[in-house]
Amino acid sequence: MRLGMFMMPLHPQGRPMHAYLAEDTEKALLLDKLGYDELFIGEHFSAATEPYPSPLMFAASLLDKTHRLTFGTGVVSAAIRHPAMIAAEAAQFDHMSKGRFILGIGTGSTPTDIELMDVSHDTGVRGKMLSESIEMIQKIWTSEPPYEFAGTFFKTKIKDTLNRPLGFGWLPKPYQQPGPLIAVPSSSPDSRSVEFVGRKGLSLISSMLLADDGLAMHWANYSKGAIAGGHAADGEKWRVCRTVFVAGTDEEARQRIYHPESGYRHFFGHMHKVYTQLGRLGVLKDRPEQSDDEVTVDTFIDKRTIFGSPKTVADKLIALRKQVGPFSTLLLTAVDWAGPNAVWERESLSRIAQEVMPAVRQATGTVAAARN
Repeated sequence: MRLGMFMMPLHPQGRPMHAYLAEDTEKALLLDKLGYDELFIGEHFSAATEPYPSPLMFAASLLDKTHRLTFGTGVVSAAIRHPAMIAAEAAQFDHMSKGRFILGIGTGSTPTDIELMDVSHDTGVRGKMLSESIEMIQKIWTSEPPYEFAGTFFKTKIKDTLNRPLGFGWLPKPYQQPGPLIAVPSSSPDSRSVEFVGRKGLSLISSMLLADDGLAMHWANYSKGAIAGGHAADGEKWRVCRTVFVAGTDEEARQRIYHPESGYRHFFGHMHKVYTQLGRLGVLKDRPEQSDDEVTVDTFIDKRTIFGSPKTVADKLIALRKQVGPFSTLLLTAVDWAGPNAVWERESLSRIAQEVMPAVRQATGTVAAARN
């Protein structure tokens, strides 16, 4: 079983970008030192709270400083980038990293990014754009010029100007063959994209916003799609995001996670505001009939966080995997390190790697991922 982190990256507004980059670099180096396997980094063009337009640029700055981490985009928005550009940039990074790369790609959910790039706000339309983009990316990675791809939303060709003697018209191929693993996120329990991801043999990233029942639904639909596509439904490509926090005792963990300065309080408070203003608070509910007033920041933390002593957290993760399905990778939610959070998080991340995961792997019959 692999262990990683999903870094949006969410920070309070007001600090310069270089300060955010320095903090997240420190986190990444710590993860690598502790033996974590993966780090997914978000892409946002117009969010002051998640201010990285180029996750690949940030990941590239970490390649020579890390030895174990596989880097993933978390995620590139298919609706606002041409698939030929995604394919070429991903191929380059795949070579730079010698295969330490996963292409995370999704529909995009930041309203201002969608408006900025003048694409449809209709999630159904963007879902079709995602499907078409992935198909074109894979064709680019596995074919030779001349190129001519035409879909409903994207088209591209290198045909009339192809010049083989000069090498003009060639699109780069990835280091990994036939290409890096492609991972697609989902935060809706009954999203139709989940079955599509399974059918295409891609990796599913289940959001930390999902309740446990939603995770179980993801596994059922992903398995259905995998079987329909002729793939094994073994959970090897299933990544589950969860907010996990560990301290010496259950009470100490509770005090820290609910502390007024807690990075988790900031994280869940921000997400609560976002989904309230988007009119999508239903995503955070445990049952359809639950009223909006019942969904507070504190209940959100309580229902979407696994916290406690190392033993308590290990037991909860073992029970979760037994309940929802055999996910192969646990991706932790990254939080801001302001105030006391850097010290608390360092301890938590260390205990998860050194105390929690060995117990989880032993109980689930899984092993640690091999080092690169």
